[in-house]
Amino acid sequence: MKSLTKRAVVYSLIILLGLLCALPSLLPEAIRTQLPDWYAQKTITLGLDLRGGSHLLLEVDTGELTQHKNPALHSQITNDAVIQSLEIVRRRLDETGMVEPMITRQGTDSILVQMPGVSDPQHIRELLGTTAKMTFHWVADNKTRPDTDLITAEDDTGAGIYQLEEFAVLDGKHISDARLAFNPQTNEPVVNFSLDYEGTKRFGDLTKKNIGRALAIVLDNKVVTAPVIRSAIQGGSGEISGAFTSATANDLALLLRAGALPAPLKVIEERTVGPDLGSDAISMGINTGLIGAFLVFAFMVGIYGRWGFIACLGLAVNIGLTLGILGLLGATLTLPGIAGFILSIGMAVDANILINERIREETRRGQKAMAALNYGFQRAFSTILDSNVTSLIAISLLFLFGSGPVRGFAVTMAIGLLISMFTAISFTRLIMEWRARKLDDQPLKITGIQWLDTVSENTIPFMRARYVGLIASAVLSLASVILFFKPGLEYGIDFSGGSVIEVQAPGVSVSDLREQLVINHFDQVALQEFGSEGHYLVRLPLQSAEDVANGKLVQSIKEQVLQLSPDASFPRVEMVGPRVSGDFGDATILAVILAGLGMLIYLWVRFESHFALAATLTLALDVTKTIGFFALAGVEFNLTAVAALLALIGYSVNDKVVVFDRIREKLRSDPTKPLVQTLNESITSTLTRTIFTSVVTFLALLPMGIAGGNAVSSFALPMLFGIVIGTSSSILIAAPIVNWLGIKRERKGLGQLRPLLVASEKNDLP
Repeated sequence: MKSLTKRAVVYSLIILLGLLCALPSLLPEAIRTQLPDWYAQKTITLGLDLRGGSHLLLEVDTGELTQHKNPALHSQITNDAVIQSLEIVRRRLDETGMVEPMITRQGTDSILVQMPGVSDPQHIRELLGTTAKMTFHWVADNKTRPDTDLITAEDDTGAGIYQLEEFAVLDGKHISDARLAFNPQTNEPVVNFSLDYEGTKRFGDLTKKNIGRALAIVLDNKVVTAPVIRSAIQGGSGEISGAFTSATANDLALLLRAGALPAPLKVIEERTVGPDLGSDAISMGINTGLIGAFLVFAFMVGIYGRWGFIACLGLAVNIGLTLGILGLLGATLTLPGIAGFILSIGMAVDANILINERIREETRRGQKAMAALNYGFQRAFSTILDSNVTSLIAISLLFLFGSGPVRGFAVTMAIGLLISMFTAISFTRLIMEWRARKLDDQPLKITGIQWLDTVSENTIPFMRARYVGLIASAVLSLASVILFFKPGLEYGIDFSGGSVIEVQAPGVSVSDLREQLVINHFDQVALQEFGSEGHYLVRLPLQSAEDVANGKLVQSIKEQVLQLSPDASFPRVEMVGPRVSGDFGDATILAVILAGLGMLIYLWVRFESHFALAATLTLALDVTKTIGFFALAGVEFNLTAVAALLALIGYSVNDKVVVFDRIREKLRSDPTKPLVQTLNESITSTLTRTIFTSVVTFLALLPMGIAGGNAVSSFALPMLFGIVIGTSSSILIAAPIVNWLGIKRERKGLGQLRPLLVASEKNDLP
């Protein structure tokens, strides 16, 4: 009892600390502002898909920097350029007064800019897409030496051409400040600039020696102005005039203050979500999550009674601790992250079901309460560990190869699974021990479903259907492969590239909108009605990198829509260039292959080669069928679908590990028993757990699949399908393959398990 008390104190402190970490994320803003800053800042950040905003993925074009340079230095040059560009981008956005922009490096040569609350990033595009490399050149005249190299530069208005001396007598790095001003004579907007000490000295000497010459100020290879020097300028300041508006003059001043980029930045991906769409996503996620959790709780209490209620308490603690860890890490919660959170609720109950079923087995063998509880937890532990590790392998690959919101899914899922292990083997056990100690010598009775218990007590000859199961699975997988090629998958722009614009245009019919776009030469646009009246999706096929970089096509389409409906809005805009879509495709294939290899290696180490091969082959069949579901159901295959695919890989192997663990246990207890009989007994004895876990996970995701809408359909629907496929394949596919490979091992004179492993682990059994 003393040990129980100590553990109760320790676990209570851990839970209390976790819930305190979750508190700032749950409190209203008005109350949170009254908390100490160090505590109030430990909150979960909402992703742009939940609170609205824009993100731009920018490629640092280092082609000119690395040209004619030693290839061995290219990576260092690129790295330096990206680091410098990060700082310049940060300065430029700070100068605009933007609130909390998030600027991070992505990959080797890209920068991700996330801007909460920005619904139209076109102006930011222009600011970040301008290199702002400013240089000063003498205009070629009769004072130019004959051997001087000359360059041709266009006026920034396109109205004239200048011949300039190639050598820059001064560059923009010496500009210490620049501000919008107005010329006192003409009242035209100008930019007043100040030079640093070195620049002031050099500029004074240059102007003193070249009175009467025209000095061109060149910005990104275009002449902004070329005034004639009338007198020496010694004060270290000057004025840039031109065909400016107040806005363009202010932008130029901002660019000069922030400094020039070392290399051009090109937009290769843009995603924008309006605040209304974000709030709808939050509402959907919360509602479907609460309903899913309620269904899980109701199922557990309905099946296991008070012991199911204990499992629900553990699940509630799991939810609180997950929120606490996410808040402590300052993690970003995305819409796929909410989906991952809901899925983790369903999968977290798996450990409790395993434990309860093991305890029930021990009780049926005549064990008293504490003995049944101890043996139940002991026997379930390795299965819980193996099943969670296999899931974490798939999730970790999703984090490594995913991006943005999909990474949020991986983080949320991983934290939820890790905490579920703590709550299942620590907190839940503590409560169950407390209850069991009160029973003294009485048996620990955990209710279940009577008819299912009766079925499980008699060995079901599942292996009689092994040939039918394998043939049916092979036929379905072959049909899925055919469907993959024809009609094929409906790829989202993550993989196909292009642009998607969500339009809300009240009072505009689809025929009017289509006609408006066609007569303005946008006949390549695909138009789709969805949702309420006046709600459309406008899709553009893959565009060139240049079109994505400048965003002009999307802007033109917006203008055409606004001509028809001035009150139109654009809740969502996504643009993905050819490089990004290609990278996503390569990363997805690699992630799926590595997930399969990871499972193969882990199961090979933990079980045996034929178990690992059986799981991997079954997994391949499960994945192909899920791909066929995408093709047949017309569900969009995007990055969220990849999250579903990898989560399904983890879930499917998780389910097979439970069966394999029981097979291994029975092989240890009686290695002389025919393999077919061992397989039948193992599948039968785990049937209750398999059904219960699948039902619970299905119930957790069902509300999202029904009411989640287009935003999460690419995740929820394939997962619901995959739960059914993964569960059935554990019984009808994986076990028959183990049988086939096991027979081949027996013919070679090999045992089903490693002899050393059998001997050592037998001694550990109670």
